[in-house]
Amino acid sequence: MVVHGIPSDKVVLKEGDIITIDSSIELNGWHSDSAYTFPVGEVSPEVMQLLRTTKEALYKGIEQAVTGHRLGDVSFAIQNHCEKAGYGVVREFVGHGIGREMHEEPEVCNYGRRGNGLVLKSGMTMAIEPMITLGRRNVLIDDDGWTARTIDRKPAAHYEHSVCVRNGKADILSTFDYIQEVLGDRFI
Repeated sequence: MVVHGIPSDKVVLKEGDIITIDSSIELNGWHSDSAYTFPVGEVSPEVMQLLRTTKEALYKGIEQAVTGHRLGDVSFAIQNHCEKAGYGVVREFVGHGIGREMHEEPEVCNYGRRGNGLVLKSGMTMAIEPMITLGRRNVLIDDDGWTARTIDRKPAAHYEHSVCVRNGKADILSTFDYIQEVLGDRFI
């Protein structure tokens, strides 16, 4: 699955799988959004590299989320990093503006052309969330109308941070610190 998997008795995690937890919080009328892909036990080196590359792509996108850059700069950084490594970049699901509503304008694609799109202004907030596949980038939606899977049934990773555009460096509004504290050096 890429996103929106619905828990059921039919889906049983086993050693070598990966699972993404995507969570949102609303506090005092403001939203945040964050996702992290976890290995279940030991995963193959190929899958572990997919996780590393996807997480790196998130931070490469965040590096571009600064005043005066364009939305396409964020998108291009993610796509370029992942496609150079041979991975697929999902097109059907994208990041988004975030604030008083969970999903606001603009859409934050994980693919695009450098120098194109909306000019980023200080104070804009967005959720940047690369969804990257080990195989083909294409997805299909299950009969439940919700669960998105890779068309070739290969693994997909997904990491997300809520960020605020600033001069020189974006502020990351969510954190992976607690996850890293628990996982330690075992994972990325």
